Amino acid sequence: MDRDLSRFKQQAAWRAVEFVESGMVVGLGHGSTVAFALHRIARLLQEGQLRDVLGVPCSRQVEAEARRLDIPLTTLEEHPVVDLTIDGADEVDPDLNLIKGGGGALLREKIVAQASRREIIVVDESKLSPALGTRWPVPVEVVPFGWRSQAAYLESLGAEVTLRRGSDGTPFRTDQDNLILDCRFGPIPHPAELAARLDRRAGIVEHGLFLGLATDVIVAGDRGLQHLRSDKG
Repeated sequence: MDRDLSRFKQQAAWRAVEFVESGMVVGLGHGSTVAFALHRIARLLQEGQLRDVLGVPCSRQVEAEARRLDIPLTTLEEHPVVDLTIDGADEVDPDLNLIKGGGGALLREKIVAQASRREIIVVDESKLSPALGTRWPVPVEVVPFGWRSQAAYLESLGAEVTLRRGSDGTPFRTDQDNLILDCRFGPIPHPAELAARLDRRAGIVEHGLFLGLATDVIVAGDRGLQHLRSDKG
C-alpha cells in the first residue's frame, strides 16, 4: 500500500475511534481502512481508556481479527441496536451516499448499518466522487441458482456485468456462500431509482448502494481531516 494512502487511512480510522465511548456496542466494518480502527480500539481497551465495549463484526474475517486482538464480541441477536458503526466505503457522493462491497461483505455491512444509531464512514480522499458509479462498479450479491438470469437483468438496466472471482480464479463466495456480480453502470444520476429496481428482483440478495445510511464521513488527505455530516447525523 502507498505510504501516504496508508497514513491517510490510519488518520481517518483513528479519528472515528474518538467517538467510541465505554459501554458502547460498536459495529466493526470490513476493509483495510477499518483494520486501523480495530487495532486502535484494541489498544485503548488494553490501556483501560475504553471499557465494556462490545463489537459486532460485519464479516467472518473481521470476527477472527477482533478475536485475535481480544476485542469482546456480541451479536445483533443479543444487541439488536448498535450505538456506532465504523466502516469504510469504495465511493462517496456529495450527499454521503455510498458504494460499498468491494471486500464482499455488503450484506452484513448493510444489516449492521441499518441497526446503527450512528454510521461513521472512514475513507481517504480518493473515494470522494461527484456521482456514484463514476469510479466504482456496484457490487450485487446474488444466489448461485439462476445467477446468469440476474446478470442478464442487470445488463438490461445498462450495466456491464462481471462475475467476481477470487485470486485462484474461482468464483468469489460471500460469507453467505453467494456470488457477487460487479456492475459497472458509469455515473448513476438517480441511485434511489436503481436501488429500488434491484430491491424488487428475486435472486438479488443485496446490493452495494448504501443510500441515506451514513451519518458521518471522515476523509483524510493532503489537506488533513474533513468531517462531513449528513442531516441524519
